[in-house]
Amino acid sequence: MKRFFAKPEQIDEREIHITGEDVNHIRQVLRMREGEELWVSDGEKKKYHCRIKDFQQDEILLEILYAQESDYELPSRIYLFQGLPKGDKMELIIQKAVELGAFEVIPMATSRCVVKLDKKKAAKKQERWQEIARNAAKQSRRLLVPQIHPVCSLREALDYSGSLDVKLLPYELAKGMRQTKETLAGIKRGQSIGIFIGPEGGFAPEEVEQAMAVGVEPITLGKRILRTETAGMTVLSILMFQLEDE
Repeated sequence: MKRFFAKPEQIDEREIHITGEDVNHIRQVLRMREGEELWVSDGEKKKYHCRIKDFQQDEILLEILYAQESDYELPSRIYLFQGLPKGDKMELIIQKAVELGAFEVIPMATSRCVVKLDKKKAAKKQERWQEIARNAAKQSRRLLVPQIHPVCSLREALDYSGSLDVKLLPYELAKGMRQTKETLAGIKRGQSIGIFIGPEGGFAPEEVEQAMAVGVEPITLGKRILRTETAGMTVLSILMFQLEDE
């Protein structure tokens, strides 16, 4: 059954008003008709089983059949701070991060990033990335669409992560798998978690020192060197498995 998202102001006691791009998608792409049923998430903890009631010019009116609480979201909020990779890799990273439960994705322009985006290109990229996150959230039955932030510097990313409970930085020069396992095992449900991933070439040593100075802990993911698009998925997969409610 198809899934969509609605803001709280679009949801009444018995009806939901679908607006924006979803109107055309339901009407022209999916070619759904009155009487067909779908799911709508409120972006928090509720999802609504609905029936299409009426097609209007700029909106679609849905009848709420019933609502239910859901536990599709992880009990911890995970923030992926991702160094800008080359090509279209960021699209794959965002798609998989959303599927694996990331709460927000914060793209970073670090010293070893090959990609250089001006403000206009960065804004277009962010819009594209947000749409990818939205589609991935629908596919994976997320109750919310993770926010994709504008591209920022490492300094800005570290400042934003200041209030997080746990901050991790997979680093190829980090040693001690035992320590990494203990660190990951010590993460509790409900804690907020930041994951810092460098671009191709990783973080520069001075960037790692800068991160460590504000409480970011370097960890190792093993003896093999992982690509930037693999490293974040690896940590997210470990955390998803560990934090998932029984």
